[in-house]
Amino acid sequence: MKTLLVFSRLIDAVTEGVGKAVGWLILIAVLVSAGNAVVRKAFNISSNAWLEAQWYLFGGAFMLAAAYTLAQNEHIRIDVVYGKFSRRVQHWIDLLGHCLFLMPFVLLMIYYLVPYVLMSYRSGEGSSSAGGLIVWPAKAILLAGFLLLAAQGVSEIIKKIAIMRGDMEDPSPYVPTHAPLDMAAGGEKGA
Repeated sequence: MKTLLVFSRLIDAVTEGVGKAVGWLILIAVLVSAGNAVVRKAFNISSNAWLEAQWYLFGGAFMLAAAYTLAQNEHIRIDVVYGKFSRRVQHWIDLLGHCLFLMPFVLLMIYYLVPYVLMSYRSGEGSSSAGGLIVWPAKAILLAGFLLLAAQGVSEIIKKIAIMRGDMEDPSPYVPTHAPLDMAAGGEKGA
């Protein structure tokens, strides 16, 4: 288990580095979008390439940050149901969810995306819009995002098993989203 936890920490470090780096893609996308709008309004010049570039940047930020979001335990879940269970049951729910839903979906996406990206790259696929960009980098971003998500899924599975076996502390103890509101309401009643 120690070797698996070292592997998990390595995946987590890569995920964190990528996740923090892609935050800059949002800023670049906003600047490209603003620049494109200013040029279009001020000079009546339009560019499909700049429009597609901002789509690629937003898509890249979304896809490449998905693994980081999983590592931070920030993906959406149904807190109303999830929060009613003990932390041990929550770990089981997470583990089964990762093994039965996340990993099969991610692996299926990778299976289909590899030939999709290769075909696009080999053909030099371009945009259907006049003056647009080449398309394969956007498709490659999809593949990279799912590869990162698969790796982070493996890391999360390793950590869940280690936590449930008692080999590591829970790095993110569950706090219901509405807990601060409940505490605030309870504090007002006592005042």
